[in-house]
Amino acid sequence: MSMAPLIGVTACLRTGERHRFHSVATQYVDAVVNGAGGVPLIIPALGEQTDFAALLARLDGLLLTGSPSNVEPHHYGGGESRAGTLHDPARDATTLPLIRLAVEIGLPLLAICRGHQELNVALGGTLHQHVHELPGRRDHRARDVPTNEERYGYAHTVRLAPDGLLSRLAGAAEAKVNSLHAQAIDRPAPNLAIEATSPDGIIEAVRVTSAKAFALGVQWHPEWHLAKDRLSRAIFATFGDAARARALRRTATADVA
Repeated sequence: MSMAPLIGVTACLRTGERHRFHSVATQYVDAVVNGAGGVPLIIPALGEQTDFAALLARLDGLLLTGSPSNVEPHHYGGGESRAGTLHDPARDATTLPLIRLAVEIGLPLLAICRGHQELNVALGGTLHQHVHELPGRRDHRARDVPTNEERYGYAHTVRLAPDGLLSRLAGAAEAKVNSLHAQAIDRPAPNLAIEATSPDGIIEAVRVTSAKAFALGVQWHPEWHLAKDRLSRAIFATFGDAARARALRRTATADVA
């Protein structure tokens, strides 16, 4: 266990009945342990109170989680959100700088759902706020079903970019994914390569072309399908391998010092 990489997991700031909580859904923590073989460290949404450089210097990987909230549109020059849209400005103030610095220093990162959208915004891209209202696009929002197994079940296929990372990991030209999002990438950031698209043209996965290490964003939730899905397992395993490689380099540097 001493060689297991330390992987930061981003939290949301939520308000309960009497208190505010820095919270992370269990499935992300479990996926770090069981899928990436890492030790999870929950990163509170402290915004500018965070010493980003000091934090990332101690980490071997960064997992950007999904969330019910959306990135505030002023971060990408979007129009004002509709009434009732859930935002988390403390999370935005934490994750966006973390992403930029992680890419800069070569820290392996995996971005899921909201994290996928944050990755695009942090690097200069924009978002669609209401995908289901766009001509020719399907409703990608979560289904109103009684169980999480149904909610996170396969919803549609995605086409994987030929010669892309995901097509190599899947060993196939397409894959089945779940779908629980109202927003999606509109204009991709300049240094993102599209790794997967849905049949109706939504950008479902991206890779950071300028990154020095593994840096992938997926719009779906692979953490729910580790037990039965080859691509989900491969995504987390490859992320974990990249984090372990960084852990070994970090340990070697510390030993020399």
